[in-house]
Amino acid sequence: MADRTATFVDILVAIILPPLGVLLKVGCKIEFWICLLLSLLGYLPGIIYAVWVIIKE
Repeated sequence: MADRTATFVDILVAIILPPLGVLLKVGCKIEFWICLLLSLLGYLPGIIYAVWVIIKE
Protein backbone atom coordinates (compact mmCIF):
# COMPACT_ATOMS: atom_id res chain seq x y z
CA MET A 1 0.00 0.00 0.00
CA ALA A 2 2.79 2.43 0.86
CA ASP A 3 4.53 1.69 -2.44
CA ARG A 4 1.41 2.63 -4.41
CA THR A 5 1.05 5.85 -2.42
CA ALA A 6 4.66 6.76 -3.07
CA THR A 7 4.21 6.10 -6.78
CA PHE A 8 1.09 8.29 -6.81
CA VAL A 9 2.99 11.15 -5.14
CA ASP A 10 5.88 10.72 -7.59
CA ILE A 11 3.49 10.91 -10.55
CA LEU A 12 1.80 13.97 -9.07
CA VAL A 13 5.16 15.73 -8.70
CA ALA A 14 6.06 14.68 -12.26
CA ILE A 15 2.89 16.28 -13.60
CA ILE A 16 3.60 19.56 -11.80
CA LEU A 17 7.34 19.66 -12.51
CA PRO A 18 8.54 16.75 -14.68
CA PRO A 19 12.33 17.00 -14.17
CA LEU A 20 11.92 17.14 -10.39
CA GLY A 21 9.82 13.98 -10.41
CA VAL A 22 12.47 12.12 -12.39
CA LEU A 23 15.27 13.52 -10.25
CA LEU A 24 13.58 12.32 -7.06
CA LYS A 25 12.96 8.87 -8.53
CA VAL A 26 16.22 8.01 -10.35
CA GLY A 27 18.70 10.71 -9.37
CA CYS A 28 20.88 12.74 -11.69
CA LYS A 29 21.21 10.13 -14.42
CA ILE A 30 20.61 10.38 -18.16
CA GLU A 31 16.85 10.07 -17.61
CA PHE A 32 16.84 13.39 -15.74
CA TRP A 33 18.66 15.19 -18.54
CA ILE A 34 16.37 13.73 -21.20
CA CYS A 35 13.34 14.83 -19.19
CA LEU A 36 14.79 18.31 -18.71
CA LEU A 37 15.42 18.65 -22.44
CA LEU A 38 11.94 17.40 -23.31
CA SER A 39 10.40 19.77 -20.77
CA LEU A 40 12.26 22.70 -22.28
CA LEU A 41 11.12 21.74 -25.77
CA GLY A 42 7.54 21.24 -24.65
CA TYR A 43 5.80 20.73 -21.33
CA LEU A 44 3.64 17.78 -22.43
CA PRO A 45 6.51 15.60 -23.77
CA GLY A 46 8.33 16.15 -20.47
CA ILE A 47 5.29 15.00 -18.49
CA ILE A 48 4.79 11.91 -20.65
CA TYR A 49 8.44 10.91 -20.36
CA ALA A 50 8.54 11.57 -16.60
CA VAL A 51 5.47 9.44 -15.94
CA TRP A 52 6.89 6.68 -18.14
CA VAL A 53 10.20 6.70 -16.22
CA ILE A 54 8.41 6.61 -12.85
CA ILE A 55 6.12 3.76 -13.84
CA LYS A 56 9.03 1.84 -15.41
CA GLU A 57 11.02 1.90 -12.15
